[in-house]
Amino acid sequence: MKYKQILLFYILFFTGAALAFGFGYLTRLLQDQTVSTRFPILEEAYDVLKNHAYDDLPDNPKIEYGMIQGMVEAYGDPYTRFVEPVQHELETDQLSGSYGGIGASMEYDTEKNIILHPFPEGPATEAGIKDGDRLIRIDDHEILPETPLDQVVAAIRGPEGTKVLVVISRPPQYDIYSFQISRKDIPLPSVTWYRDVTESRLGLIKVNLIAETTVNEIQGAIEELTKQGSSHFVIDLRGNRGGILSVGVDVARLFLRDGVIIQDHYRNQEIKTYQVEKPGPLVNVPLVILVDSNTASAAEIIAGALKFQQRAKIIGTETFGKNSIQLVFSLKDGSSLHVTAAKWWTPDLDSVIEYIGVEPDILVTEDYSEGDPYIQAAIDTLFNQP
Repeated sequence: MKYKQILLFYILFFTGAALAFGFGYLTRLLQDQTVSTRFPILEEAYDVLKNHAYDDLPDNPKIEYGMIQGMVEAYGDPYTRFVEPVQHELETDQLSGSYGGIGASMEYDTEKNIILHPFPEGPATEAGIKDGDRLIRIDDHEILPETPLDQVVAAIRGPEGTKVLVVISRPPQYDIYSFQISRKDIPLPSVTWYRDVTESRLGLIKVNLIAETTVNEIQGAIEELTKQGSSHFVIDLRGNRGGILSVGVDVARLFLRDGVIIQDHYRNQEIKTYQVEKPGPLVNVPLVILVDSNTASAAEIIAGALKFQQRAKIIGTETFGKNSIQLVFSLKDGSSLHVTAAKWWTPDLDSVIEYIGVEPDILVTEDYSEGDPYIQAAIDTLFNQP
């Protein structure tokens, strides 16, 4: 009896294993057939190239990336794009407002060598890196004149607390030195600020990107400028191509007392309205906004909302007119696909179709022959008008 039970157990076990293997194989086969059936000409063209081209095909990632780029181009939306791993990592760092790094800037010399300029009191300086050191290796990656700078930047960055081996040659003898450097959190400010040299009451706040840290940076800039004697402010959005939509909404909320900021619409969803829930901390700050033809996306949300609410004068030229929202999908290898998934519009418009950009209240031509005409227009608006 016991023998029969053992025999039955093994029969059932191996039968189950065979069925599981068969099911997995069949599923994979069906998946492969689905792909082949969906894109038969692509597979046929690939086989022709593989079997008949004189030169060998590129490595798999390169040819696969080319296929994806072609698919995205065929889709026909200018803001749906494929981003390779290195560029995706750098973009993510920018939008997060910081990165894990050694605290050094890099530039090419005349011979295309990468030269390091360590930040004061940063990890690179503390480890012994000196200004002008030539970078020759990062961990196992040799740095050559043809190595793209973005690949070097991505290789030297990593999670905070991890170590990276940096090998340099130091002029004038170009002796070789190696440093094990612990990465630290390095801020990437999205905002710079200063007082105007001709009108000390005016604080100028340049917003380069709408990143996770932008709201706090603007508040900090206004606080510091106020301490220095500034009473009126310029938010300079010229050349700002946007960033994170929700942060653009939150920047507008800083300056607004109430009302609607924007509405947006995703496919198969209800229209969503973004409102001011409570008066912002900067509702009483005298303010103008500078824009130009390269002010786009989340930066346009700020300008459009403050204009619609009559909170600030908009000075400059008509903005770019990008009112689409991209969702970023990270892929298995660290690359990403940015897909246009929604549209937004300001509350003064009946629908998304009407959106073409933000029209300035005060039009300024881009003539810099005699100083910055945008700043002069801001001074006239804030101080010289009755």
